[in-house]
Amino acid sequence: MVRFSNDSDILKYEPILFGELHLPWQVLAEGSGGTLSGTTFTAADADFLAAQVAAGGVIYLESQDKSLDGTYEIVSVDSQTQLEISVVRTDSQSESIAPPAAENISYRISTLAPQANEVGFQLTEYFGIQPGNPASDYDADDILDVSVLRQASVFAVIAGVYAMLACRAKDGDYWKKSLYYRKLYSQARARIRLSIDTGSDGIVDISQIGASGRLLRD
Repeated sequence: MVRFSNDSDILKYEPILFGELHLPWQVLAEGSGGTLSGTTFTAADADFLAAQVAAGGVIYLESQDKSLDGTYEIVSVDSQTQLEISVVRTDSQSESIAPPAAENISYRISTLAPQANEVGFQLTEYFGIQPGNPASDYDADDILDVSVLRQASVFAVIAGVYAMLACRAKDGDYWKKSLYYRKLYSQARARIRLSIDTGSDGIVDISQIGASGRLLRD
């Protein structure tokens, strides 16, 4: 499986997809009675490791008194019952930002990773590399900087989720959102310049242009 974006990337655009519009069949963990102190969230009833919760995920928190109600990045999984979380940051290398402290917190961790995996396959298929093109001599590990694919992946995932929601709810607004993000995806994909290293020496040997889908040897 190849994935070029994670849930935290999607959170920056559409937090509602982890809140009111989360996919119930893609909930990894949920419970109540959690506490939040600084950037440390603790839930005694949880087993985040068994639930395969990981850094880059998103957690929805709601305290009993409603002083805390929102979605946050999962920075790290520190133990079976403890996470480091943060208010959305400008980038993943920034210091974690503490949400308001609270107790008696209900939590839910849902994911869009299956959709991101599918988009990852579609992008490698478009660019003619493995796994999308099994016959190719190159795969995602040969890409020098996969971050150039992140934005396109995010937009494609969001477009797909809104299309799914539109089919289930027969909601025209969801279709409009899906089409909007599909357009953003096409534009982002066209801007991509993929740098492929065929010799594992850190030097660009082949460039892939998103707008044309052609391989260009440097």
